[in-house]
Amino acid sequence: MKNPFRVLLPVFACSLALVSFESASELPAGIEHVIVIGVDGLSPDGIKKAETPFIDKMIAGGSVKWNVRTVLTTASSQNWASMIMGAGPEQHGIIDNDWEMDDHTLPPIVNEADGRFPTIFSVLHKARPEAEIGTVYHWGGFGRLFQKNAVSYDKHFSTEDSTTADFIKYIKTKKPTLGFVHLDHVDHAGHHGGHGSAEYYQSVVKADSLVGKILASIEEAGIMDKTLVILWADHGGMGYGHGGATPQEAEITGVFYGKGVKKGYEVAQQVYTYDLASTIAFALGVGQPYAWIGRPVKPAFEGLKEPENLWLGEKAVQMPVIYPDRNLYAQAGGLYIDKKPLVKIETKAKNGVTRYTTDGSEPNQSSPVFEKEFVLDRTTVVKARSFDEKGNPSQRTTAYFRVVDSKTGNGLTATFYPGKDLKKLPDFTKLQKGRSWVTVEFNMDKGQVSKLFTAGNESFAMRFEGFIQIDKPGKYTFSTQSDDGSKLFIDNKEVVDNDGNHAVQEKSGSVELKAGKHPIRIDYYNNGGGFWLDAFYKGPGLTKQLIPADKLFIK
Repeated sequence: MKNPFRVLLPVFACSLALVSFESASELPAGIEHVIVIGVDGLSPDGIKKAETPFIDKMIAGGSVKWNVRTVLTTASSQNWASMIMGAGPEQHGIIDNDWEMDDHTLPPIVNEADGRFPTIFSVLHKARPEAEIGTVYHWGGFGRLFQKNAVSYDKHFSTEDSTTADFIKYIKTKKPTLGFVHLDHVDHAGHHGGHGSAEYYQSVVKADSLVGKILASIEEAGIMDKTLVILWADHGGMGYGHGGATPQEAEITGVFYGKGVKKGYEVAQQVYTYDLASTIAFALGVGQPYAWIGRPVKPAFEGLKEPENLWLGEKAVQMPVIYPDRNLYAQAGGLYIDKKPLVKIETKAKNGVTRYTTDGSEPNQSSPVFEKEFVLDRTTVVKARSFDEKGNPSQRTTAYFRVVDSKTGNGLTATFYPGKDLKKLPDFTKLQKGRSWVTVEFNMDKGQVSKLFTAGNESFAMRFEGFIQIDKPGKYTFSTQSDDGSKLFIDNKEVVDNDGNHAVQEKSGSVELKAGKHPIRIDYYNNGGGFWLDAFYKGPGLTKQLIPADKLFIK
């Protein structure tokens, strides 16, 4: 008997090869050029709060998706890779900033001849060998993510101005089918001055001016009427860095402008950062590899609708804000030495009611309604949640108010140690001991610590030592939230291991403790760039909170 599948197999194989191609009737017409402007670290907050007339022009005259979701972790390498590879780290194998072509742990699920996962550059080059494809980038690390033989033009520059100037020259002279520029200065400002700082917003203003110059160059090249321009970013940020899993870090804004794009439209479809490559391929009429998981953002284009099966879920109730609000990494609430904090809660939800607690319990519809400001006379965790007219709750907002009397002997000894090229916590006995001082909590004043740096070296370690008062015996869970590494010790025994180079991340550990004072120590280091440290605990009768200053003692 003949094998009944012998004839069917080739047909099945062909259907797989064609599954990612779009029908000609729904492809946007007339797009001959795609220009991508990638701004490292550009957050939705930055666009909304800084003066950005050129980006605003793109949004008003094009389509926008305000909350494009990045991949995790929110570091640069895996997100830039995902943008150009149409897939996530699970597929392309670039899982962190330490990835190198000859040094990585997770191989791509499929790869080109050079070993890399297929990028929009290699896919377009194979489909159209004659296409002019070029990229100019400010961050050198971007250059290791794509196939060099797939691009006609490949340049790296050390400043945002020189990067933009060369990209403008490239647009005018070559009129590329696909041109991709990477600008890094906004991310630098986020690490140096902090996301949400005046320095950060000023860097966004600068980015906007560069966007304006690029748009002008497209006009001068005579190709604007045939060009799709896309503005994208790799991540947002919080405090002095990124890498975590918060909306501030994991949401960016995508803007589509130019030929075939709807004007003044806000995309409803859920969009992920790897959809960028798929959208470029879609706009240029090129089929995407089956290994890609991205989807083109079709609703951004004229004549195309939102997906028929689009589900938006329930509309979220906006969270209330407890003042003093978060500032950079600093938690909401604050430290009050010989002062009593005034608590104010602002309801953001339309027609919402905000309820709060001060005993560590979760706010619900039987909790007190916030009506006016109130004063605290002791360390307190304030939690608040807003409810809409139907009783639907918002996410919970938490603020940590720490109250301490300067006459009670509270505090810790903090010691600074200069370091160099640290990759993990050092052997402190082999470091030169620097300045010591008394601090009331496990954290660092950026201005104070920065003054201790030597020229060109921001690598350092710190040791915090003291005693913690435990009022009730039982199991306690401690955690550190740090950038870079940290470890926490109780009674000279390691409880939390949060070591290694990383953005702000939290690790925890538990220990049984008797009532009374116990030696507590945190060892910390930073290899350079943004730095932060917070320490939390929870235990019998205690909700999770920053380890309060009134429970820490020098002796």
